[in-house]
Amino acid sequence: MKTYALAFVALSSFAMVPAAYAAGNIDCELHYNLSGWSVFYKTASGSGTVTCDNGARIPVKITVKGGGLTVGKSKITDGKGRFSGAYSVNDLIGSYASVEAHAGADKSSSAQVVTKGDVSLALAGTGKGWDLGVAGSKFTIERR
Repeated sequence: MKTYALAFVALSSFAMVPAAYAAGNIDCELHYNLSGWSVFYKTASGSGTVTCDNGARIPVKITVKGGGLTVGKSKITDGKGRFSGAYSVNDLIGSYASVEAHAGADKSSSAQVVTKGDVSLALAGTGKGWDLGVAGSKFTIERR
């Protein structure tokens, strides 16, 4: 009888694992537009779309806020990002931390990695503007 009880407990614990975790990591990308400014305090906002290899597609709102020794104005159009470490679309929503050093004038490009626990987001984009400084930022993705 004890053997059957142990087998039942073992099988029951597998049934409680969410299907997304059993399936493994998902591959997702972010396509976005973002614009903002900074004078000691950095702020930017924009929108985008998250698409995943499991068919999920989510419209998102993006905000960036932070502080540091920075000054500038910028606009990124057709930015791209690639997520890693996510098991479900819900893992992608939330606030990511970043530290950056930047300098640019007129047309510029940027690349940056932001993290939220085990999930990372590698961002790349080109745009217009000028900026100079060092800043710590909170990069937030919310559902629209």
